[in-house]
Order: sequence, then structure tokens, then C-alpha cells
Amino acid sequence: MISTQIPSYNEMIRQSIQEHWFLDSMSDYGVFTFQYKDVARVIEKMHILFEEAGIEKGDKIALCGRNLSRWGAAFFSILTYGAVAVPILHEFHPSQVHDIVNHSEAKLLFVGDKVWPTLLADEMPHLEGIISLVDYSLLVCRNDKLGYARENLNRLFGEKFPSRFLPELLSYHKDQPDELAVLNYTSGTTSNSKGVMIPYRALWSNCDFARNVLGHIIKAGDRVLSMLPMAHMYGMAFEFTYEFMVGVHVNFLTKVASPTILMRTLAEVKPIIIVVVPLIIEKVVRKAVMPRIQDPKVRMLMNVPIIGDRIRKRICDGLTQALGGNFYEVIIGGAALNQEVEQLLHDIGFAYTVGYGATECAPIITYDDWKDQVVGSCGKNVVHQELRIDSPDPERIPGEILTRGLNVMLGYYKNDEATRAAIDDDGWYHTGDLGVMNARGNVFIKGRSKNMLLGPNGQNIYPEEIEDKLSGMTLVGECLVVQRDDKLVGLVYPDQEQVKKLRLSESDIEGIMEQNRKEINPQLPSYAQLFSIKVMENEFEKTPKKSIKRFLYQK
Repeated sequence: MISTQIPSYNEMIRQSIQEHWFLDSMSDYGVFTFQYKDVARVIEKMHILFEEAGIEKGDKIALCGRNLSRWGAAFFSILTYGAVAVPILHEFHPSQVHDIVNHSEAKLLFVGDKVWPTLLADEMPHLEGIISLVDYSLLVCRNDKLGYARENLNRLFGEKFPSRFLPELLSYHKDQPDELAVLNYTSGTTSNSKGVMIPYRALWSNCDFARNVLGHIIKAGDRVLSMLPMAHMYGMAFEFTYEFMVGVHVNFLTKVASPTILMRTLAEVKPIIIVVVPLIIEKVVRKAVMPRIQDPKVRMLMNVPIIGDRIRKRICDGLTQALGGNFYEVIIGGAALNQEVEQLLHDIGFAYTVGYGATECAPIITYDDWKDQVVGSCGKNVVHQELRIDSPDPERIPGEILTRGLNVMLGYYKNDEATRAAIDDDGWYHTGDLGVMNARGNVFIKGRSKNMLLGPNGQNIYPEEIEDKLSGMTLVGECLVVQRDDKLVGLVYPDQEQVKKLRLSESDIEGIMEQNRKEINPQLPSYAQLFSIKVMENEFEKTPKKSIKRFLYQK
């Protein structure tokens, strides 16, 4: 472990609330706003609710809903009470939500209005209560003390603060560095669920990293637009928790982020930084930049000295204004950035940078300021971490990326075998990603040794889970799920015996596969649904162990 003095994370939350008491803290953009003092009030009321209900420090409390101010306030309420937050992606299939709630042994569940109608309370029998993220009302109550406390919450709050509710009266749980803070699931099925145990030191370390690289840029009163799911560590760390610690106003985009809505909202919010996954920036570039440079005359002029520089600057300025015009840089992470788009951004001098991380590191592993960004690189090793390439020649021969330090998880919840496979005896976390690192420390990812795919917002997609469902469907002999651009495609080699027996034509087979796609998609979260199923003419190539050579079909 890297030696450093680690302060209390919850104390940092308390200090931020006290220092920024009257500043805007979180907004459901265009709907309503919490000031920091309002968040403090929610925290105190939730603490009363938890205490009256018999929730103990270390108990798990889950949250599942789209990004909302009340989600954020509930999250801080859980940590500052000393309980463990279990954020769940609202896009997960209901059965996955049930599994995570049960596997985590959560006592309470905060749930959003879009998610709640899809869930079945009876499938989560150990919950003592389900709380609405619309107004914190009780949707389900199996604990009389919880019900009493909710009905009398305002009176109980008044008894706790009989005169005035003042910032100096705040008192929160004092956390320890290796204490479990967040349980973040990378998969939703019981058999393959991986609950990543994030300690307070990892939350603090990521926050301190952000302070080191952006503290001179981001100030209290600045604004950001939150587009990534807070239940994912990338969005949580860099669009929400760090900003809260420094007095920033977080605006949650509650509508679907279509390019039109996104551009309009960015123009209104004018965020100080923009944190995105590649899909978003690629869509914007293809809509706002590509058409401008397709004209042969423009392309010719871009090669002319001085004139070319002016054209590139005009294009860069136009893209910058389209994204609000006030940001220091656009931080891209969660998946690989299209090489053509990145080269274009670099050529026009756009303020972008590409980072790299993992849920298991909460999440940051590498980063570099946009002014030092090297094309194709995902940055350099960050503060409080060590990084090495497991290769005899790390500059030329790709090897697995290993990292060790304060960011690394405690392990996987209830899964010692997976923990031992991921973290070796010397404390190195094995990312499963392959890369090289040049003499200046720039890391270049060359591929993934794991099969995990990344969704459009950085969600983890495990193709084996989809393949498991697909393989049991009509006429499927062998199958593989791959990513084509940002879409998932099922590759299927039909059961030839059935094809012959039923005398099926090519169009018959394609029709059956389309029906299979329609049947399987409702069983999957939205980001893991199949865009199409392609019928393969030949059997998949296999290893001697009869495993499909997956790498042959990735491109």
C-alpha cells in the first residue's frame, strides 16, 4: 500500500456542506434544485429514519433509479450514517435488480419511479423497506419502527433540532480507510455476480486525484452536467462526488441524451468540464464536424499553411461552442475512442483527453491533461497508484496492465475465488487488459484479455451471459455475441440437423433468428440487447478444447 495520510471521507462531505451552505448543489435540470443546506436536511432526516428502523453501521442500503438529486442526497445519507451504499444501474433487467438486492443482503432499497413498476417486492423478501426516490415516501414497509419514523419524520427532526438547523450541528460517521463504503455490481446474475467492494480510501484517492489535476480549474459555484449513470463508478466519481466536495452545482440530465437535447442543455448549463463516453463525443463530431470537412475545397485548403490553421481553429471553435463553450477539457473514458475521431480532434486542437479505469479501482487508473495528451494513449499512471505492464519488454510487447495502490478494491463480495484471481499476493490488481507503456509513461491499450464488452455509457456487458440465453433458443447450434461499432450482434451457426429435418430455406432461418432476437431482448437490460442476429455459413473455428476462438470474430 502506498503510504499517505488518508483523511475521513465523510468529514470532507461535512466540510463541503458547511462551506457551501447557501450554494446550489444538485438540480434535476429544469425541474428543481437542492442547495447544499437542503442536502444536509435530507441527510439528517434519513439518519433519523435509519436509526429508528434499527439500521446498523455496515448494513447495506441499495439505490436503483435514474440520475436525480434525491438519488444523490440519499447516497450521501447512506455513507455519512456509516451504512454501505449499493448503487444499481436502473437499466438492469428486473431479475438482475432482485438478484443484486438479495445477494448484497440490503436492508432498504431507494427506487426510482421508472424502475419501481417493473420490480416485485416479494422477490426481495429480506428488504425491510422500499423508499421512493420521488419524495422519499415508503412504497413497502415490513418494519413497524420504520413506518412510525416515516410518519413522524418532521416531528422527530424538530425534536432533534429544536431551535434552528445550523451547519455547525452536523455530525457524521467517522470512516476508516479500509472500511467498506460502496458495493458496486459489475454483473447482475446470481451465479456470475461480482460485487466490487470499494473502501473509503479508494473514494478519497479518486477524489484527491481529481483535486490534483483539476483543482486549479474547478471552483465552488461552477457547474457540470451529469450524463453518465451515477450507479457506475465513472459517473459517480467524476460527475458527482468530486464536484460535491468542492461546491460545484451538479445538473442531472433527466431526459434521454439525444444529440439535440444534449447540445441545447450544454449551451444552457455551460459546464466547466465535460465527462463522456466515446459514443457521445463520436455522435457530436459526426454531426457537427464531419460534414464541414467533407467538402473537397475545404479539405484542400486545410493543407495550405496559415489558411489551414485558421480553418482548423474555426472548426475547433465551432465544436467547443456546440458543447457549451465554457469547459476546460472533455474527459473521455469507459470504452475505446474511435481512432478516426480521435485523430480529427487532435488535428483541430480540441481540448480532449482520454482516461482509463475500472470499477475495481473506483475507477481511475491512468489520465493526462489535454495539453499533454498523446494520440492513441489513455494517459499516465495517476497519484496514489503504481502501474506496470506484465511483459518482458513493456515498451514493445503488450502485457497485462497491473495496478496497485489506494484505488484498488477490497475484493469481490462473497467471492474469494474471483478475488484471488484478480488481486495477487503482492497486492497487484490484474486488469485483464493488454497494453504497452512508453518511456514517458504513456499507456496504450492493445486489447482486452477478458471477454467483457462495454456498453454506450460504459456499462459492463458479459457476452457469455447473453450467449447462455441465446444458445437455448430455436435452431441455435452455436453462438457468439460480438460488438459491431456500438451495437451488439449475435453470430449464430444454425442446428444443421434441424435445418435439414425441417427443410428450411435461408429466409426461413433468418426469420426464426429475428424471432429469437425479439424473444431474448426483453430478458436483457436495454444496453445489452441484440441489434441483430447474423447467420453464419460455417461452424466457428475452435481450439483443441472445443472452445470457439472468440478473437477471430471480434472485428
